[in-house]
Amino acid sequence: MKPQDFPKEIKPFILPSHDSDLMYRCLGCGHWFGINKLLYTCPDCGQVLLIYDNNFEQLKKTPADVWRKTFDYRKMLTIPAIEGIYLYHEFIGPVIPLDSIVYLGEGHTPVVEANLFLQKKAGLKFYFKNDGQNPSASFKDRGMASALSYINYLVQEGHISDVLAVCASTGDTSASAALYAAFLQPKVKSAVLLPHKKVTPQQLAQPLGSGASVFEIPGVFDDCMKVVEALSENYNVALLNSKNAWRILGQESYSYEIAQAFEYDMENRVVVVPIGNAGNITAVMSGFLKFYETGIITCLPKILGVQSEHANPVYRYYLEPDAAKRKFTPVVVKPSVAQAAMIGNPVSMPRVIHLVDLYNRMSGKQNVFFIEVTEQSIMDWELLANRNGHIACTHGGESLAGLVAARKQKIVEEKDIAVVDSTAHAIKFSGFQEKYFENNFEAEFEVSPDPALINAPFYVHPEGLAKVPSPGKPLDGEDFDRFVNETSRDIAKRLGLKKVFKA
Repeated sequence: MKPQDFPKEIKPFILPSHDSDLMYRCLGCGHWFGINKLLYTCPDCGQVLLIYDNNFEQLKKTPADVWRKTFDYRKMLTIPAIEGIYLYHEFIGPVIPLDSIVYLGEGHTPVVEANLFLQKKAGLKFYFKNDGQNPSASFKDRGMASALSYINYLVQEGHISDVLAVCASTGDTSASAALYAAFLQPKVKSAVLLPHKKVTPQQLAQPLGSGASVFEIPGVFDDCMKVVEALSENYNVALLNSKNAWRILGQESYSYEIAQAFEYDMENRVVVVPIGNAGNITAVMSGFLKFYETGIITCLPKILGVQSEHANPVYRYYLEPDAAKRKFTPVVVKPSVAQAAMIGNPVSMPRVIHLVDLYNRMSGKQNVFFIEVTEQSIMDWELLANRNGHIACTHGGESLAGLVAARKQKIVEEKDIAVVDSTAHAIKFSGFQEKYFENNFEAEFEVSPDPALINAPFYVHPEGLAKVPSPGKPLDGEDFDRFVNETSRDIAKRLGLKKVFKA
């Protein structure tokens, strides 16, 4: 649909035109910094940054119903720059011109209602948001589209050149960073650091396929992150981890899409996300707050952050009910099937603390909760979800396990409607499904398969069938007929099928 065909009252808003004034703000000392160069931490105190729009008040002047209609009508446009997360351009990165935006098909992932069996099992109505249907098969593409669009803008403006983008990763970040950087070759190149033998083969293949320089180092993600931080502090590189505040802006689109999917009605809604480096829950809270402040949504949904007991620093921090007595302590992680969440010292923890406080105050009650789940429950719920028509990754299993636990603790009520985040595609973590089915998890994972959830292929070769086809050696005539009849009879017997008698 072309802009001239939209209703008269919407036409002035269809193409973004907000006059923004974006700046970095330090969450430690409160100092402000311009965005004409890439910053990851405060130059004065070293704390993490968030990006604020000093002209945000102008967005409030547009009536809420006009914003809603604008976003809904924009979905009919065929302008690539705003087909993805920048449909919400004014709220994500209004300083970036449309011709600088990198769009690879990210965003607007489906919200799929669970079947009745699974909803009854969980104890309430819920949906999966399948972020594994992003281009690199994970939610990381939201933040990467934002970070690389801004880098592209800086390159086009002549502020930077010959960019080497680097990141530490448990798999998904590296895949996304390498993909988006590859699109901007030769202006941008990428290098990724991975913990040796701590990512799945599928995840390792992705940055290699995109042409990134891939380095595996001993240790876990937290060790990789320290090396990447040293590189960003001492060398001319662009950091693409969630320390980069532009990543957070892009990931806010997750909240906007949920609001739009439910026609901006957030009453009795619960949004469930797993916590790794804490960038995702940071972005989810920030996004809903922006829509709430502008009146696009009239209430804030409940936020549920989930962590495995093998990597639970955020959950531990909020165990102390008295905010004045809380003290953040990194943890030593243990092996987890939710590999992307296997982080003991989340970079975005200061952002979480800041935004949880703000979110609860704006809600007028506690509206952000943290849940701990076992590795066993993560695998069991992931497999059960996928047996009921979903494509949940282990982190989707972690989210669903957290929702079920919150329901039992009465944090979530039966009348609530939940959106469960499946951050990546199930195929990325198929190795853990294989371990489950073959009952060969290492002891430290603390996962024992439920026989009811195990599945394995049957090899069918009926006894007495001497000749069978093979590649390059087909059967024909009576031998082929005998093969087909005997094999189909064997399969029918295993399935308990009844023969159809023709009249």
